Amino acid sequence: MSKMEQLTGDARLEKDKDWWRGAVIYQIYPRSYQDSDGDGVGDLAGIVQRIPYIASLGVDAIWISPFFTSPMKDFGYDISNYKDVDPMFGTLGDFDAVVATAHQHGVKIMIDLVLSHTSDMHPWFKQSRVDRTNDKADWYVWADAKDDGTPPNNWLSIFGGSAWRWSGEREQYYLHNFLTSQPDLNFWEPAVQDALLDVAGFWLDRGVDGFRLDTINFYMHDKQLRNNPPLPKDQRNSTIAPSVNPYNHQIHEYSKNQPENLEFLRKLRAVMEPYNAAAVGEVGDAQRGLEILGQYTAGNDLMQMCYAFEFLTSERPSASEIARVMGEVDKHAADGWACWAFSNHDVKRHATRWETPIAGLRAMTTLMMCLRGSACIYQGEELGLHEADVAFDDLQDPYGIEFWPEFKGRDGCRTPMVWEASNANGGFSSAEKPWLPVSHEHTQMSVAVQEGDEDALIHHYRRAIALRRDNPALAKGDHDGVKATGDVVHFTRTHDGQAIFCAFNLGDENASLALPKGDWTALGASVGGVGVPAGDTLSLGPWEVFIASRTTS
Repeated sequence: MSKMEQLTGDARLEKDKDWWRGAVIYQIYPRSYQDSDGDGVGDLAGIVQRIPYIASLGVDAIWISPFFTSPMKDFGYDISNYKDVDPMFGTLGDFDAVVATAHQHGVKIMIDLVLSHTSDMHPWFKQSRVDRTNDKADWYVWADAKDDGTPPNNWLSIFGGSAWRWSGEREQYYLHNFLTSQPDLNFWEPAVQDALLDVAGFWLDRGVDGFRLDTINFYMHDKQLRNNPPLPKDQRNSTIAPSVNPYNHQIHEYSKNQPENLEFLRKLRAVMEPYNAAAVGEVGDAQRGLEILGQYTAGNDLMQMCYAFEFLTSERPSASEIARVMGEVDKHAADGWACWAFSNHDVKRHATRWETPIAGLRAMTTLMMCLRGSACIYQGEELGLHEADVAFDDLQDPYGIEFWPEFKGRDGCRTPMVWEASNANGGFSSAEKPWLPVSHEHTQMSVAVQEGDEDALIHHYRRAIALRRDNPALAKGDHDGVKATGDVVHFTRTHDGQAIFCAFNLGDENASLALPKGDWTALGASVGGVGVPAGDTLSLGPWEVFIASRTTS
């Protein structure tokens, strides 16, 4: 398939240069989606098989987590070849089939680009570590030891311990913000930036519609390698294992979030522009996430969206917390754009984290589809899957193995997708033992089971996504500020002559709210919303929603 054929394959979405604004993006963790060859691991051909299902949800795009050649020490987030598919997942031809099939179904493809670091098995690093004078000697972050032989500074790895690893070949330390087998690239070296921009171009030429950019704020580091200051204990609010990981004891002022990163992002945006591609950057920072989101999405020459962590918290966000977060977005990113998620491959599934009844899951899903920003949904959340219980002997995640039992790792949210109840592996694989065990509780909530039940959560997801798609004010519109009145979160979205008022009771008690003046017409019947009241007071039962529209002058 030619480049031009790829770029024009989806006529419906290509007409809209801002297709990403308000888009609903479905995240696939490829190891766990569909195994087509019976080896116990999901693959690209399996994704092709399931694209009609994904399209049936009404989503705009698919984000595929890494499938590149890798030693799999961090399950694909340690890349040894940016321009090929790991044999575990298939071939470049299989990837082309994913793109072509998705486009035939009107769905975009976004791939997970990990640019901040590579595997230590990447040829670039193998050459870089040989000595201090070779052509790629400066492609990674190398530094001399202190006089006493200890690391250059106090920077810590997300996976525990120092972020520096000694290399006897060069008699220097190299930086690794993640595993020791994931050395950080040196973005101060122009040749590194050029090589990574070439990688982006390679995949754009194959027809991808955009990127999810892993750890986008880790690209640049402080040239002077200054020590990070300590983080006060009461501010340690990371979404992943805040109590057991010393990484959360620092303000990462110098190891990431450097202002020089913006210039590289402008270069990347310039590469993407001719393809009408979009990017969502993952901002990994528990304290400054929304501030950085605003910086990275400002104007028209940086990233279109940034992936926000504020709703990935361990406790269900209250109405007041949602209003606070959206107010912070208005403060820091008034002309920027967030991408919201409740679950992903790195955190406990929100059906478990929030201990929310099914009515709460429905209300929160509808809320996500009404908030200003784009939305990411993670495979299986449309089924209401809870976190799976994975025994220590079955663990694969190095994070969980390192911090067990205080933190059980991320495998519980990465167990295979369930397609049917009759199969021992939920229709995921014919293998005797998949890479992670399939939860028996999950199989009882499989796609096949829910498709036959009109009251099942999967159909609510379809209806909520359709509500967003059918009302541009919900996808692309402005808002008048998100407010909280008791347990009710409420706001008005406006776009192109339409105003939509949204109210959500996020509590277990009845609530009431003054209805804004206007001639409102109820929109929310498809998602269980209440009708327009006869008077000026809106009454909402526990977890009830109200969505209504009117024309504006």
